[in-house]
Amino acid sequence: MISSDNIASLIGADVLDKDGDKIGSVGQVYLDDNDGHPSWASVKTGLFGTKESFVPLEDATWAGDELRVNYDKDRVKDAPRVDADQHLEPSDEDELYRYYGMTAGSYGTDTGFTQDTTGTDYTTTDTDRAYTDTDRDRRDTVGHDTSGPTTDDAMTRSEEQLHVGTERVQTGKARLRKYVVTENQSVTVPVQREEVRIEREPITDANIGDAMDGPAISEEEHEVVLSEERPVIQKEAVPVERVRLDKDVVTEQQTVNEEVRKEEITFDGDDRNSGRSNL
Repeated sequence: MISSDNIASLIGADVLDKDGDKIGSVGQVYLDDNDGHPSWASVKTGLFGTKESFVPLEDATWAGDELRVNYDKDRVKDAPRVDADQHLEPSDEDELYRYYGMTAGSYGTDTGFTQDTTGTDYTTTDTDRAYTDTDRDRRDTVGHDTSGPTTDDAMTRSEEQLHVGTERVQTGKARLRKYVVTENQSVTVPVQREEVRIEREPITDANIGDAMDGPAISEEEHEVVLSEERPVIQKEAVPVERVRLDKDVVTEQQTVNEEVRKEEITFDGDDRNSGRSNL
């Protein structure tokens, strides 16, 4: 049996079925009205834990940080839908007892319940639901709690609050890659070449000697070597720039929408108090 010492650890713990498969996580723990021992737990199932199913804790075991119940996963998830409010009504508890094939003692006098050996039929001898808890008969107590044991003269209103954080996830990769392309470049280079030019000069006293040197009539050849410049191409690889990857952090606003629950308190008075406003 789960003891009251485990209540704080149970909230949010993983719930495993009898085969060790995870069903969900503990949402709330419900205590017996008489002796205060944990008798039921709500199990959050479905996407984001939006559904809650009730499971009895009578045969459950607590090991480490896991709650193991004596039912399979589908049976717990298909349990009758009961509002997970501040108190489990007797009619709701009866329906759950029938579903799990259990037998319960009369409310306020017997806190125990046992597994029905047939697993199918449920019978109860509790027809008048007589409460014997003396605290429930103290009608003159200020702030008397009609739905459970009297605590003090005020009730606590709670609400859920959103706590939104961030997580870093990979969204993509960027890489640098270089490849070789070929392109044509045109460069104009001045080049020189030699051409033949014929020069004629008359016979003068200055060159008569050279003109008369040699035979009077003969055959003769003169030769001149011509040259020209041609472009010579050489290629050299030189660094022109360096490229690297860097990251910039950009901050943007994103709106997160999520439903939260909160408790409201209303005032119901008799005719003498009908003129008072709601709280």
